[in-house]
Amino acid sequence: MDILKKILTLREERGWTEYKLAEKSGITQSTISTWYRKNILPSISSLENLCTAFNITLSQFFAENSEDLQDLSNMQKKIIFEVSKLNETQQNLLYEFLKSL
Repeated sequence: MDILKKILTLREERGWTEYKLAEKSGITQSTISTWYRKNILPSISSLENLCTAFNITLSQFFAENSEDLQDLSNMQKKIIFEVSKLNETQQNLLYEFLKSL
């Protein structure tokens, strides 16, 4: 797995700049830029901060395929993917909305 590419993909899926990722993760923008310039892998601690910012688990970050989700329908997988892009407040609002249906 290309960890830096995965971080880039997750960032771009959310429409975030490096600055926005730095802001949300608590990691300086210069550190994030250095990972890419020098092809350095982030520490586990940094990956945990990134995952928190992306609202995913480390396990989800490293999942290369959806084996853990194999019992879910394609629509359920799509919904989970889209929900992971929301911030905690948005997820709570969505959850309350779904409960009301």
